[in-house]
Amino acid sequence: MRKLAFASLQVRDLEISKTFYITQLGFEEAGIPNPQACVFRYNQGEASFAIRTPLSNLEGKELGIGTSLWFAIDEAIEDLQAQLIARNVPLLGPIQVTPFGKILVVSDPDGYNITFLKAN
Repeated sequence: MRKLAFASLQVRDLEISKTFYITQLGFEEAGIPNPQACVFRYNQGEASFAIRTPLSNLEGKELGIGTSLWFAIDEAIEDLQAQLIARNVPLLGPIQVTPFGKILVVSDPDGYNITFLKAN
């Protein structure tokens, strides 16, 4: 069996992305000091991931294409949608019904899709 243990996204500007994830999406820093990265925890550490400075030169390269991180939520997805709209978070369409439940997708500053899932 293979299980994803951790995800890390390379970002162009660590401070801009860090501010976006904390103030607009509500993630919390995990308190792990690293000048090249910011590790987040979400929902008391159930899902952690990081954003980090590039591992290689990203000049002229598109980031985020084809990448989506999914986060399960406990709250009503309509409430989350209202919060994100109030914070001017770029939504990639309305709430969608999928076989897994309702989803809401946002785009981060580097074009990564962040999907929030309210499971059935």
